[in-house]
Amino acid sequence: MSPHHSHARSTLPVAGEDHARLTIDLSALADNWRAMARRSGAARTAAVLKADGYGIGLEHAGRTFHHAGARDFFVATPAEGATLRAILPDVRIYVLSGMWAGSERLFFEFDLVPVIVSEEQLVVFMAAVSDGRDHPCVLHVDTGMNRLGLRVEDALALAGDAARPASFAPIMLLSHLACADEPAHPLNRQQLQRFRNVVAAFDDIDASLANSAGIFLGEDYHFTLTRPGIALYGGSAVNGATNPMKPVVTAEARILQVREAKAGESVSYGATPLARDSRIAIAAIGYADGYMRTLGAGVPLRAAGIPGASGVLHGRTVPLIGRVTMDLTHFDVTDLPPGSVRAGDFIELFGRAMPIQDVARAAGTVDYELLTSLGNRYERRYETAKK
Repeated sequence: MSPHHSHARSTLPVAGEDHARLTIDLSALADNWRAMARRSGAARTAAVLKADGYGIGLEHAGRTFHHAGARDFFVATPAEGATLRAILPDVRIYVLSGMWAGSERLFFEFDLVPVIVSEEQLVVFMAAVSDGRDHPCVLHVDTGMNRLGLRVEDALALAGDAARPASFAPIMLLSHLACADEPAHPLNRQQLQRFRNVVAAFDDIDASLANSAGIFLGEDYHFTLTRPGIALYGGSAVNGATNPMKPVVTAEARILQVREAKAGESVSYGATPLARDSRIAIAAIGYADGYMRTLGAGVPLRAAGIPGASGVLHGRTVPLIGRVTMDLTHFDVTDLPPGSVRAGDFIELFGRAMPIQDVARAAGTVDYELLTSLGNRYERRYETAKK
């Protein structure tokens, strides 16, 4: 593997001066897309690129998925779509937040497909194409999440409305599963049946229901287009199951100091006491970098008995101690050989040796939030396979 450095902003650290770094394995990213495409069977497989490609960089993620074979992409906003269009001129880009008054120009100028999420947006779209403009759209149907989309009964009424303008001919129906990460949840089958009823009411139309977890539910949920997100980036899509995806992002932080402390002394804000003589490594990472305060001491999760986070240093797991602060975090390295940890070493926070889902669990959150909360102080290193 060979690293390629990227500095999207002039304020980012230069190579060799970084306090924290992200190593992003683009080969693993491509392999994860191919794996989800295989699981999707006969359905086409899209790639979701919301939130700057789940924090790893929209451009690198988009190009990698495209090279792997993706031709359908989902973003959250038209601004994200415009950015992606400049990178990939020949793909279909769907905007999940839909079209609202004032945003029409972006959709037409950058050839973006709005996902119509409400009756109000339907009015906006119809007005935008009233001059005979031929522009595709997708109709979002709410089958049980009560978030976005037309109600099932309204979608069915629209399908059977003889007065529906011929210009409104969505190219796809879309819905979103609320509990696909719990395969046995009864809402999964309920949503599937509701979606099938709507699909049957529209003639010869593409349909998309399955997110990452939905793909693992099996062929019934795949329809004609699947849209994996978190699984592509190495996250865990199904609760309680072994994660089959390759880790993509490895986050590390520099050790700034190693210090000794006596039993009875304390560390960090709130004065977490030490039960033994300890050797402590101070890492240049904190909640300003998306390494969440809830990972450390002094939060309700710890009082509830949920263990805090750990890192990996020189192949050994070392626990976080004390509270996570804005820029600094303490790790207990007492059990590593004396002298083996030095200032300048890097500790892995999550990635190849420390599963991201384990860190997310310690924070009381999910992989998605960790990835999309990464700050701009990391040096990003993109690895691709050797040619």
